[in-house]
Amino acid sequence: MNLEVWPGKPHPLGATWDGEGVNFAVFSENAAEIELCLFTGQGHEIRLPLKEVHNYVWHGYIPGLQPGQRYNYRVHGEFLPKKGHRFNRNKLLLDPYARAIAGDIGYGEELFAYPWDAEEKDLVCSNTDDSHLIPQCVVVNDDFDWEGDQLLQTPWHETVIYEVHVKGFTQQHPKIPKHQRGTYAGLAHPVAIDHLTSLGITAVELMPVHHFFAYPGHLVSKGLYNYWGYDSIGYFAPYSEYSAHGKTGDQVTEFKEMVKALHQAGIEVILDVVYNHTGEGNHFGPTLCFRGFDNVAYYRLVDDDPRYYMDFTGCGNSMNVRHPQVLKLIMDSLRYWVQQMHVDGFRFDLASALVRELYEVNSLAAFFDIIHQDPILSQVKLIAEPWDLGEGGYQVGNFPLLWSEWNGKYRDTVRDFWRGEENTLTEFAYRLTGSSDLYQAHGKLPHASINFITAHDGFTLRDLVSYNEKHNHDNGEDNHDGESHNRSWNCGAEGETDDPEILRLRSRQQRNFLTTLMLSQGVPMLLGGDEMGRTQQGNNNAYCQDNELTWFDWELSSENQELLAFTRQLIAFRRDHPVFHCRNWFQGRARAQINDLGWYHPDGTHVTEQQWEDNHLTKAIAMFLNGKELLAPDRRGNRLVDDSFLLLFNANDEEVRFTLPKSLQPWQWQGVIDTNQSQLLSGETVYCGDAEIVLNGFSIMVLKTQE
Repeated sequence: MNLEVWPGKPHPLGATWDGEGVNFAVFSENAAEIELCLFTGQGHEIRLPLKEVHNYVWHGYIPGLQPGQRYNYRVHGEFLPKKGHRFNRNKLLLDPYARAIAGDIGYGEELFAYPWDAEEKDLVCSNTDDSHLIPQCVVVNDDFDWEGDQLLQTPWHETVIYEVHVKGFTQQHPKIPKHQRGTYAGLAHPVAIDHLTSLGITAVELMPVHHFFAYPGHLVSKGLYNYWGYDSIGYFAPYSEYSAHGKTGDQVTEFKEMVKALHQAGIEVILDVVYNHTGEGNHFGPTLCFRGFDNVAYYRLVDDDPRYYMDFTGCGNSMNVRHPQVLKLIMDSLRYWVQQMHVDGFRFDLASALVRELYEVNSLAAFFDIIHQDPILSQVKLIAEPWDLGEGGYQVGNFPLLWSEWNGKYRDTVRDFWRGEENTLTEFAYRLTGSSDLYQAHGKLPHASINFITAHDGFTLRDLVSYNEKHNHDNGEDNHDGESHNRSWNCGAEGETDDPEILRLRSRQQRNFLTTLMLSQGVPMLLGGDEMGRTQQGNNNAYCQDNELTWFDWELSSENQELLAFTRQLIAFRRDHPVFHCRNWFQGRARAQINDLGWYHPDGTHVTEQQWEDNHLTKAIAMFLNGKELLAPDRRGNRLVDDSFLLLFNANDEEVRFTLPKSLQPWQWQGVIDTNQSQLLSGETVYCGDAEIVLNGFSIMVLKTQE
């Protein structure tokens, strides 16, 4: 290759093809020299020093280069770990702004900037080259025919989220071509999309698709794999191994095709993003990208001992969001995924770690301010996982306007209620009605609460009702990993059983959880596979299980087919009745005796304010929703009118007799949902006057006013 290197421009960062050549730009505040490494078709490495530096951005332009060109960097500088500097020119580095990365990072001693056998470990510089373990970055062409595709902007109150793993969803689907299973193309296949649309899903929340470090040493030694992908190393690059088209940069086009297909089906795409830490780990971790470019700039280091990293994430390091370039990297990445990849929103993993400007979580952090002022990012769906592992990191209810939150209190309360815990009814009522105690005083609406029972981290729904204890032995950590306090209940037997009574109870409990989720105010999030009884055999931390344990099993038993049908009916029922997804809060306090909402004891008497405050209620309650008193109009400003409903909840282990409240007795009521049944009711059974309704233990019945 006969190459000229022109000065080029410091912006945009990354490798940018302009039709005539490629501009390369990369940030480092403390490097002494940066070499651009280009690779020929035969794999030969050509090193070209970048001589132009502007505001710590090193840049150069090479005319004639085309999309598909592969490249990396080598960075020279001081190796002084005690001062925080870990430069090592022997390590081939990934571009922090790479749009595509051609394959997985390998694993070996060469990845580390220090020799493993050194007496002082990470304080000694290694001279081994790691180019055989580092995949190459790929120059891409951003041109794509979106055919008029736009962000869907589905209203929050109409949103139903489905959390799903790109690979696990279709890896075993018999109706998807083998070469497309487990890929972006597989998720875009009509069969996969049909499953989502038939469920009534409006948004998929994809577990991490940023390119990640798939083979860290602690997993390689056990023959395992970083399946979840929460160790990002390329914040602009879709993970190449989820591509059906190889590793040549075509994964970018394949991802765009997936988004376009989902949008055409009316389904938004939300990305689970991990900007709080990277896959480089702690001071003993490998040098793959950020550490090698500028460790001091990219990471939070211990102030008085910068050899070590501040770790608010439990993953070895924390990104230094206080640094302007790190903040810029995050914002550039987010805008790229919206503008170039057309994603509709983001769920921020361990989001509290992103707003620790000094040490404490700061609700006025620059991270919030910049997003709120950004004309692009302020208009997409923003979801926080509102906690991290640092002191004061649990921040449910404290994220500012524009943000919705994974409501961990909803998950915990609903789990406790349905396993029969005492004194949970007061909080259960708050969670059913949108968690106004957490959000209303801050000017937020019910959609601030992302309601969920299960998520990727923890038991699946089937396992939640089948196991009291975690069973993570396959992870190779002697069952020490994963959460030990799961608020689960096995219904009388641990794990698999053939006891028909226990199996009936487990099926009913799954329907109880799903019904509670879909009829609560706020935004429901369903864990992918829960609708058809997916099990991980009691593993509540299956982050390293890339196998049948985590992949969806599409060969459904009759029981799981019934559960799938029930879930479809339930989501359709929610969609058809706006009283279950109100845009605004109910009038007054969520538990008071008011026009649009009422609470009753099983004997039909009102629950008093004093009884709510004492929190010594039984485990059975009735909730009245008045569909004639909805405050928010429809999209065209017309008054919304719905049926009225009476929801009966019984978390006792014995049956409870409910009497219709006197104020509701003039109406006739028909049963529409009974979780003792595997499908929604036809409405043939009618109740009126002072009729008694017998509700079995651990079950829900929903009554609708008869027109």
